[in-house]
This record gives sequence, structure tokens and C-alpha cells, in this order.
Amino acid sequence: MAKESDKADLKSNNSNTKLEDAWAIRPCHLYKDEYDDCTSFKARFHQYFIFGKDTDCSQWLTDYRNCERFQQSNGNDVAAGAAVVKSEEQRRLTRLRAHFANDTWQKRKVPPEDWAAPLPDWMEKRNENTYLEIKQKELSGQVPPQEEDRSLCTIM
Repeated sequence: MAKESDKADLKSNNSNTKLEDAWAIRPCHLYKDEYDDCTSFKARFHQYFIFGKDTDCSQWLTDYRNCERFQQSNGNDVAAGAAVVKSEEQRRLTRLRAHFANDTWQKRKVPPEDWAAPLPDWMEKRNENTYLEIKQKELSGQVPPQEEDRSLCTIM
């Protein structure tokens, strides 16, 4: 996420600065598609069924308009781009809120020591001669690649 000083710099140098987080902006037509989907009859019915009222879809339209302004200016309208990036950050935080609030499991810093241990014998036996095992052996160089003997052509 952008720091407060970076945001102040973006606002002060509007004409000369390129937006560093422009990679976070989706293609503009996706914002329009999200707005159209949000305001469709099917979506409105679903929103009423789940929440008991219509959901506010105006942010999708605002993001679409800001994205269009940013794209039409070839990235020079930094304020419009920054507004879309801020909206994307807010959307991401909302989506991950439950993940960050989850205190049931302890989050790992490193993987377990035995994460790459060999599979148990019963599982090795079950996976013998499966398509995935054959392809894995081909990729690791244990056996030469085999050509497919079958044809996918069908005559009707």
C-alpha cells in the first residue's frame, strides 16, 4: 500500500508524475462489467434475498469512469488513477478482513521441516502407473517421453 507521503507527492506533482501502483488497475471494461452485473435483475434479486436490500453499486461505476479518465490521459491523470488504486486497496482489505481476523490457526513463518518427505508406501502403491506419475517421471527425466498411440479424431 502507498504511504501517506507518497499520496501527498502524487497530489502535488499531478502533471509530471506517473502512478507507481498502476499495475493494480484492472482493464476498464471489467469495472463496467462488474457494475452491469451488480445492477442486473438477477443480482438485485440475490441482494434482496441475502441482505434484505439492494447493494450500493455506485463504486463500480465511479471506478469505471476514473479508469477511463486515467487510460484516456495515457496515465497522466494521476488523481483518477490514484482513486482507482485506493478503491482496489479498500476492496482487497474488505475481502481479506476475515483472514486477518482469524485467530483459530497460528500462521506459519516457515514451512514444516518434513514438508517434502516421501509419501507413505500405501499412497505410492495407489499412485503406481497413473497418468500423473508417468508424466512426473517424464518431466524429471527418469523415463523417456512417450508418444501418444491413440488418435483424437472421431468419424461420425
